[in-house]
Amino acid sequence: MDLKRIENAVREILAAVGEDPNREGLQETPRRVASMYQELFDGLNSDPAEHLRAVFSETYDELVVLRDIPFNSMCEHHLMPFEGKAHVAYLPDGQVIGISKLARVVDDFAHRPQVQERLTCQIADLLMEKLQAKGVAIVVEATHTCMTCRGIKKAGSVMVTSAVRGRCRSDARTRGEVMSLLHD
Repeated sequence: MDLKRIENAVREILAAVGEDPNREGLQETPRRVASMYQELFDGLNSDPAEHLRAVFSETYDELVVLRDIPFNSMCEHHLMPFEGKAHVAYLPDGQVIGISKLARVVDDFAHRPQVQERLTCQIADLLMEKLQAKGVAIVVEATHTCMTCRGIKKAGSVMVTSAVRGRCRSDARTRGEVMSLLHD
């Protein structure tokens, strides 16, 4: 990541909005913003699939659900934060993964310029592929500051997206069970 370039861009933005980038309170702002972007976009330099390499053989064939995984991301349309919770469920087919790895996958995809719909699908598709799961269901709930702080300014609104794959989608009973577990 080119931190110096980000710093220069922030100085330009400050000048463009009518501020003095050399004012005492703003002198360190370009460095702070560059450091913030490095942290918020660290998912650009990671491969979420790396977290799914260490799987465990297991005959368990019921749903595995991890709810309320907190995350934050940046809306790629306005470069404003959105944050919320991801709920992840999968139906194993002979192998399971450590639950912390599910949260790491969420974070890696979230820490990129992103839209919630893509984030939701990326998590589902990766889990289906790498775990060779019988089914996957992802529900993501988030508040978008690009909608709550600007534009229409509807504080308190929550966007919900889902991505359902395999038996979690095709089998009505499995879909009903997984959705009830994800929303409990």
